[in-house]
Amino acid sequence: MCAASQGLLLAPSKATTTIRIANCSGATPDPGQIMLTQATAHRLPPFGTQHHGSGMDVITGDYLAEANLAENAEAFRAGRHPGWVASALTGIELTLGAVFARQGRLKIIVNGGGLNPRGLALRVQELVDQEVAYVDGDDLLADVDGILRGRPGEEEERARMLHLDDGNEQVCLTKDAEDLFGSNEEDDTDGKKEIVAANAYLGCRAIRTGLELGADIIICGRVADASPVMAAAQWWHGWEDSAYDELAGALVAGHLIECSTYGTGANFAGFDDLMAMPAAAAASGPDGQPRAAGPERLWDLGCPIAEIDSTGECVITKHESLNGFVTEEVVKCQLLYELQGNIYLNSDVKADLHAITVQQVGPNRVHVRGAQGHPPPPTTKLAVFYKAGWQGEMTVNGNGYAVDEKYALQELQVRRQLAAWGKLDCLDVLEFQRVGVPARNPRTQLAGTTALRIFAQASDDDGDGGGGGPDSVRAVVAAWSHVFMQHFPGMHCSLDLRLMAVAVPFLGYFPAVVEQSRIAEAVNLLGGKGGEVVKRVVVGPPKVTERLVPRLSYDTMKPCELGIFGPTETVPLGDILLARSGDKGANVNVGFTPRARLSKDPEVWEWMQSYLTTARMKEMMGDDWKDEYHVERVEFADIRAVHYVVYDALGRGVSSSARLDSLGKGFAEWLRAVHAPVPIKFLKPRLWERSRL
Repeated sequence: MCAASQGLLLAPSKATTTIRIANCSGATPDPGQIMLTQATAHRLPPFGTQHHGSGMDVITGDYLAEANLAENAEAFRAGRHPGWVASALTGIELTLGAVFARQGRLKIIVNGGGLNPRGLALRVQELVDQEVAYVDGDDLLADVDGILRGRPGEEEERARMLHLDDGNEQVCLTKDAEDLFGSNEEDDTDGKKEIVAANAYLGCRAIRTGLELGADIIICGRVADASPVMAAAQWWHGWEDSAYDELAGALVAGHLIECSTYGTGANFAGFDDLMAMPAAAAASGPDGQPRAAGPERLWDLGCPIAEIDSTGECVITKHESLNGFVTEEVVKCQLLYELQGNIYLNSDVKADLHAITVQQVGPNRVHVRGAQGHPPPPTTKLAVFYKAGWQGEMTVNGNGYAVDEKYALQELQVRRQLAAWGKLDCLDVLEFQRVGVPARNPRTQLAGTTALRIFAQASDDDGDGGGGGPDSVRAVVAAWSHVFMQHFPGMHCSLDLRLMAVAVPFLGYFPAVVEQSRIAEAVNLLGGKGGEVVKRVVVGPPKVTERLVPRLSYDTMKPCELGIFGPTETVPLGDILLARSGDKGANVNVGFTPRARLSKDPEVWEWMQSYLTTARMKEMMGDDWKDEYHVERVEFADIRAVHYVVYDALGRGVSSSARLDSLGKGFAEWLRAVHAPVPIKFLKPRLWERSRL
């Protein structure tokens, strides 16, 4: 049943206009000032479109990375933390006057409610007379024991939550991926860990219902990153829940803008081309004044804007008065960020991205279309965080000559001392990670300096003297101190050793799935400054779902012989390719696409298809590749991109990964630095193409 037939509030003029949705945050560090800027920044009329006004219709903010809720869970329950994100409240406070003083109310939708969306909604309602609502139902901590027991009829050994990757028969979970469940054989108390947070990723249905009820500000907890954008677009255009193609398009739009300035030039592999842009190539700004050169436009970046039409297609843009770049390559790289493969999963729709297209249609305006929608899965992601133990780290430095031997000696000394004390086997993880390679014939001491990162983790002490706990972690720095004066020549380090000496608790992460039918997703409309909920609507699970099928993974059907592309030169892949990578729980994804000057060259795409195989990914990972990893590969032909997922490369995920790059953001840049035999004809001098900006 559509909103109109229920007497709910429809968006104004929705049949003839696009909706403009501006992002104001991609993480908790983004300052609240950005929300005000997005609401008030000068903007030229949109290129080739019509709209009822010059401002934004909706501002959305994403503040929650995977581990944010868990990090504050205990403090919130103990009354030491409000449960919401402070910068979200700051942004709303700064923006209220500018927003509601103008005709036509701007809607604000944020997930900054964190663990306490009701609390933040009440705080905001104290400040305004407008309609405030909050979404709840994501917090399943009280129900997690029941979910842990599994479905009725399951065999006892399978009576546990399903891991997100359980359905993939090719994936072997890491050895500690299931330590949440303990071991009945070794522990009379069954060894289960204490869960501190269990939050399901909600869809857009409750948010959309809140807009239909007339809410001006909607505060959410854990929702899928793109859900606020999807909800706003569905409300504005009046789409039914079965409008899967349109919802898929809105999902893509939300994905493209939810990561703050990643959509306007941040974290962009082609930043070196942007840095090289001369001031003359930047033309003039909307006020007629000359633009700054490239480097000056890569600080204080504006956040992206999505203009979504009634078909779900979108144009990604930004305020013309703000810094940044919106180009095909910037948008492609963000599209490839944190994908699962060719199918993008959401609680409301599955988006098939195989035919997606990206096209520059004006300065800082990129048109995105081609997403195909299907019914959502019956399950959604459930992020379970638990007390996993204690960890610490320290770094020592060595210079130049025989540095490998120096670090090998340091590792031997520490390990032998720990073994002598009976502490070595008490550690679950002890790694000596060598960071960097000294420059040849260094001109400065720093150029010849590298680092050895010593990282340790231990489970909680079992209480019977069996070891573990913070003392085992502290024993590492004690062992290092014990052999300190036996150090290799030239060893030096920071004198602040608190990261190891103190030992800090860390959280384990279990990415589970939960049936959407078990979630009471609801929107609550407040009735003014008294804080009373005047209407609560439980939206229920999707009416139509489709079971998930194994994801596609393939090498190209008809690879070319690489010799047909002519003579080659061995250079870093980054000379011709851009890339973006990110984390998906324990997995890392990476997508490759050509640099701007090569993006229309069909031979470059043929070479990419033939060179970037599944086997090549294993080869490029070099000594980091482990046989227990699994690789999936797909292609997006219309944007000329090859995409990979490497399973288990991040261990248990960001909150407990031993990797220095625990978020997987540097994975793409590492692979771009790997040398490859590249056809010489692709290695033309880099030229700044003013027309592309």
